[in-house]
Amino acid sequence: MTLTLTGCGGGSDEGGKTLKLIAADYGSHESNSTQHYWDDLSAAFEKKTGIKVDVEVYSWTEVDKKVADLVKDGHAPDLAQIGAYADYAAKGQLYSADKLLNVSTQADFTPALAEAGEYERTQYGMPFGASTRRLFYNKKLFAEAGITDPPKSWDDIARDAGLLKAHGVRIPFALPLGREETQAETLMWMLSGGGSYTDSIGKYTIDSPENVKTFEWLQKNLVGKGLTGMDPADLNRKEAFQGFADGDVGMLNGHPTLMKQAAAKGVDYGTVELPGAHGKAKATMGVADWMMAFKQNGHREQAGKFLDFVYSTKNVMKFSGEYGLLPVTSSGSQAMLDDDKYVALHSFLKQLGSAEFYPSNKTSWPLVSKTVKAKMGAAVGPRGNPAGVLTDIQNTADAADNTGE
Repeated sequence: MTLTLTGCGGGSDEGGKTLKLIAADYGSHESNSTQHYWDDLSAAFEKKTGIKVDVEVYSWTEVDKKVADLVKDGHAPDLAQIGAYADYAAKGQLYSADKLLNVSTQADFTPALAEAGEYERTQYGMPFGASTRRLFYNKKLFAEAGITDPPKSWDDIARDAGLLKAHGVRIPFALPLGREETQAETLMWMLSGGGSYTDSIGKYTIDSPENVKTFEWLQKNLVGKGLTGMDPADLNRKEAFQGFADGDVGMLNGHPTLMKQAAAKGVDYGTVELPGAHGKAKATMGVADWMMAFKQNGHREQAGKFLDFVYSTKNVMKFSGEYGLLPVTSSGSQAMLDDDKYVALHSFLKQLGSAEFYPSNKTSWPLVSKTVKAKMGAAVGPRGNPAGVLTDIQNTADAADNTGE
């Protein structure tokens, strides 16, 4: 369901008062497509201001490429809500947030998210939709296997997965390192082992001793003992989530949308903070998608007005509530915490302030992420070499950083 861009390249009618927005679809089917959200929002905005917003919504497999192609062809949209902003910021193609938003709107972003949207200390990426991660477990399968408490450490995960396997659970611990979202599962395990993709000053540390130990542990203690049910390289997040909803998975790392999916199938589940090597992980992973405004068409004032409208507490809450995501503003977060209707999201939301994010402010990150997707699944397989693969990815990351890619 899309609206066709008129005059591709941001040609406007009504005296330059039509904005073009390309956005990602968070819906699971046509009836809850994000197109409906944007259509309602843009209609309300037009009624209030007289400024029209034409919206095209694409799936996540298409949207980033769609915007990249339009920009390359000289037809940048006024606004894009996609997965990465740093490349465009580095090329001087975006308005900075302070040139667009009211002071109160910009100040309302959750600080950790605002910082994650900075390129060279200036905010260009405006967070839009956020999530954190927790470990999900199937209470019924745990009880049937005689497990009384959810895992708090890696040793607990290995022990509980062994008990689930002995009880006949098909996938005791789902480890989705297929190409769909490998970079996410990889970061969660890095964090739980005391590592990350980068250090505190932004230098890649992919092959750090902590990360090597983490993936050697996975290879030896989960994959090697048959506790992942299948080769992680052959499992994508979508299939892992579906397996949990179908009752075939005992445990996995997941984000808030899994709650609705599992509840719809009647799965009695619990969640806990990500277990770490010796107790709970030092941090959970946070993910934010990004809104950005392109300079090409010169519609700074109109885009700013629309974004102030988009980030009102009412509209932030409408989006978050509809798609099971966390508010990206402090006012929205407080509204969610104050509303018992969202109690299932509270534990995820309370982790957001201390969550760690992808290094999306680095222009090299898209290439590094692509490399992780291609290589990490095989690294923990029976014939994998975690240290060697992490070193290969580190070398790719360093080369990309050094050449400014």
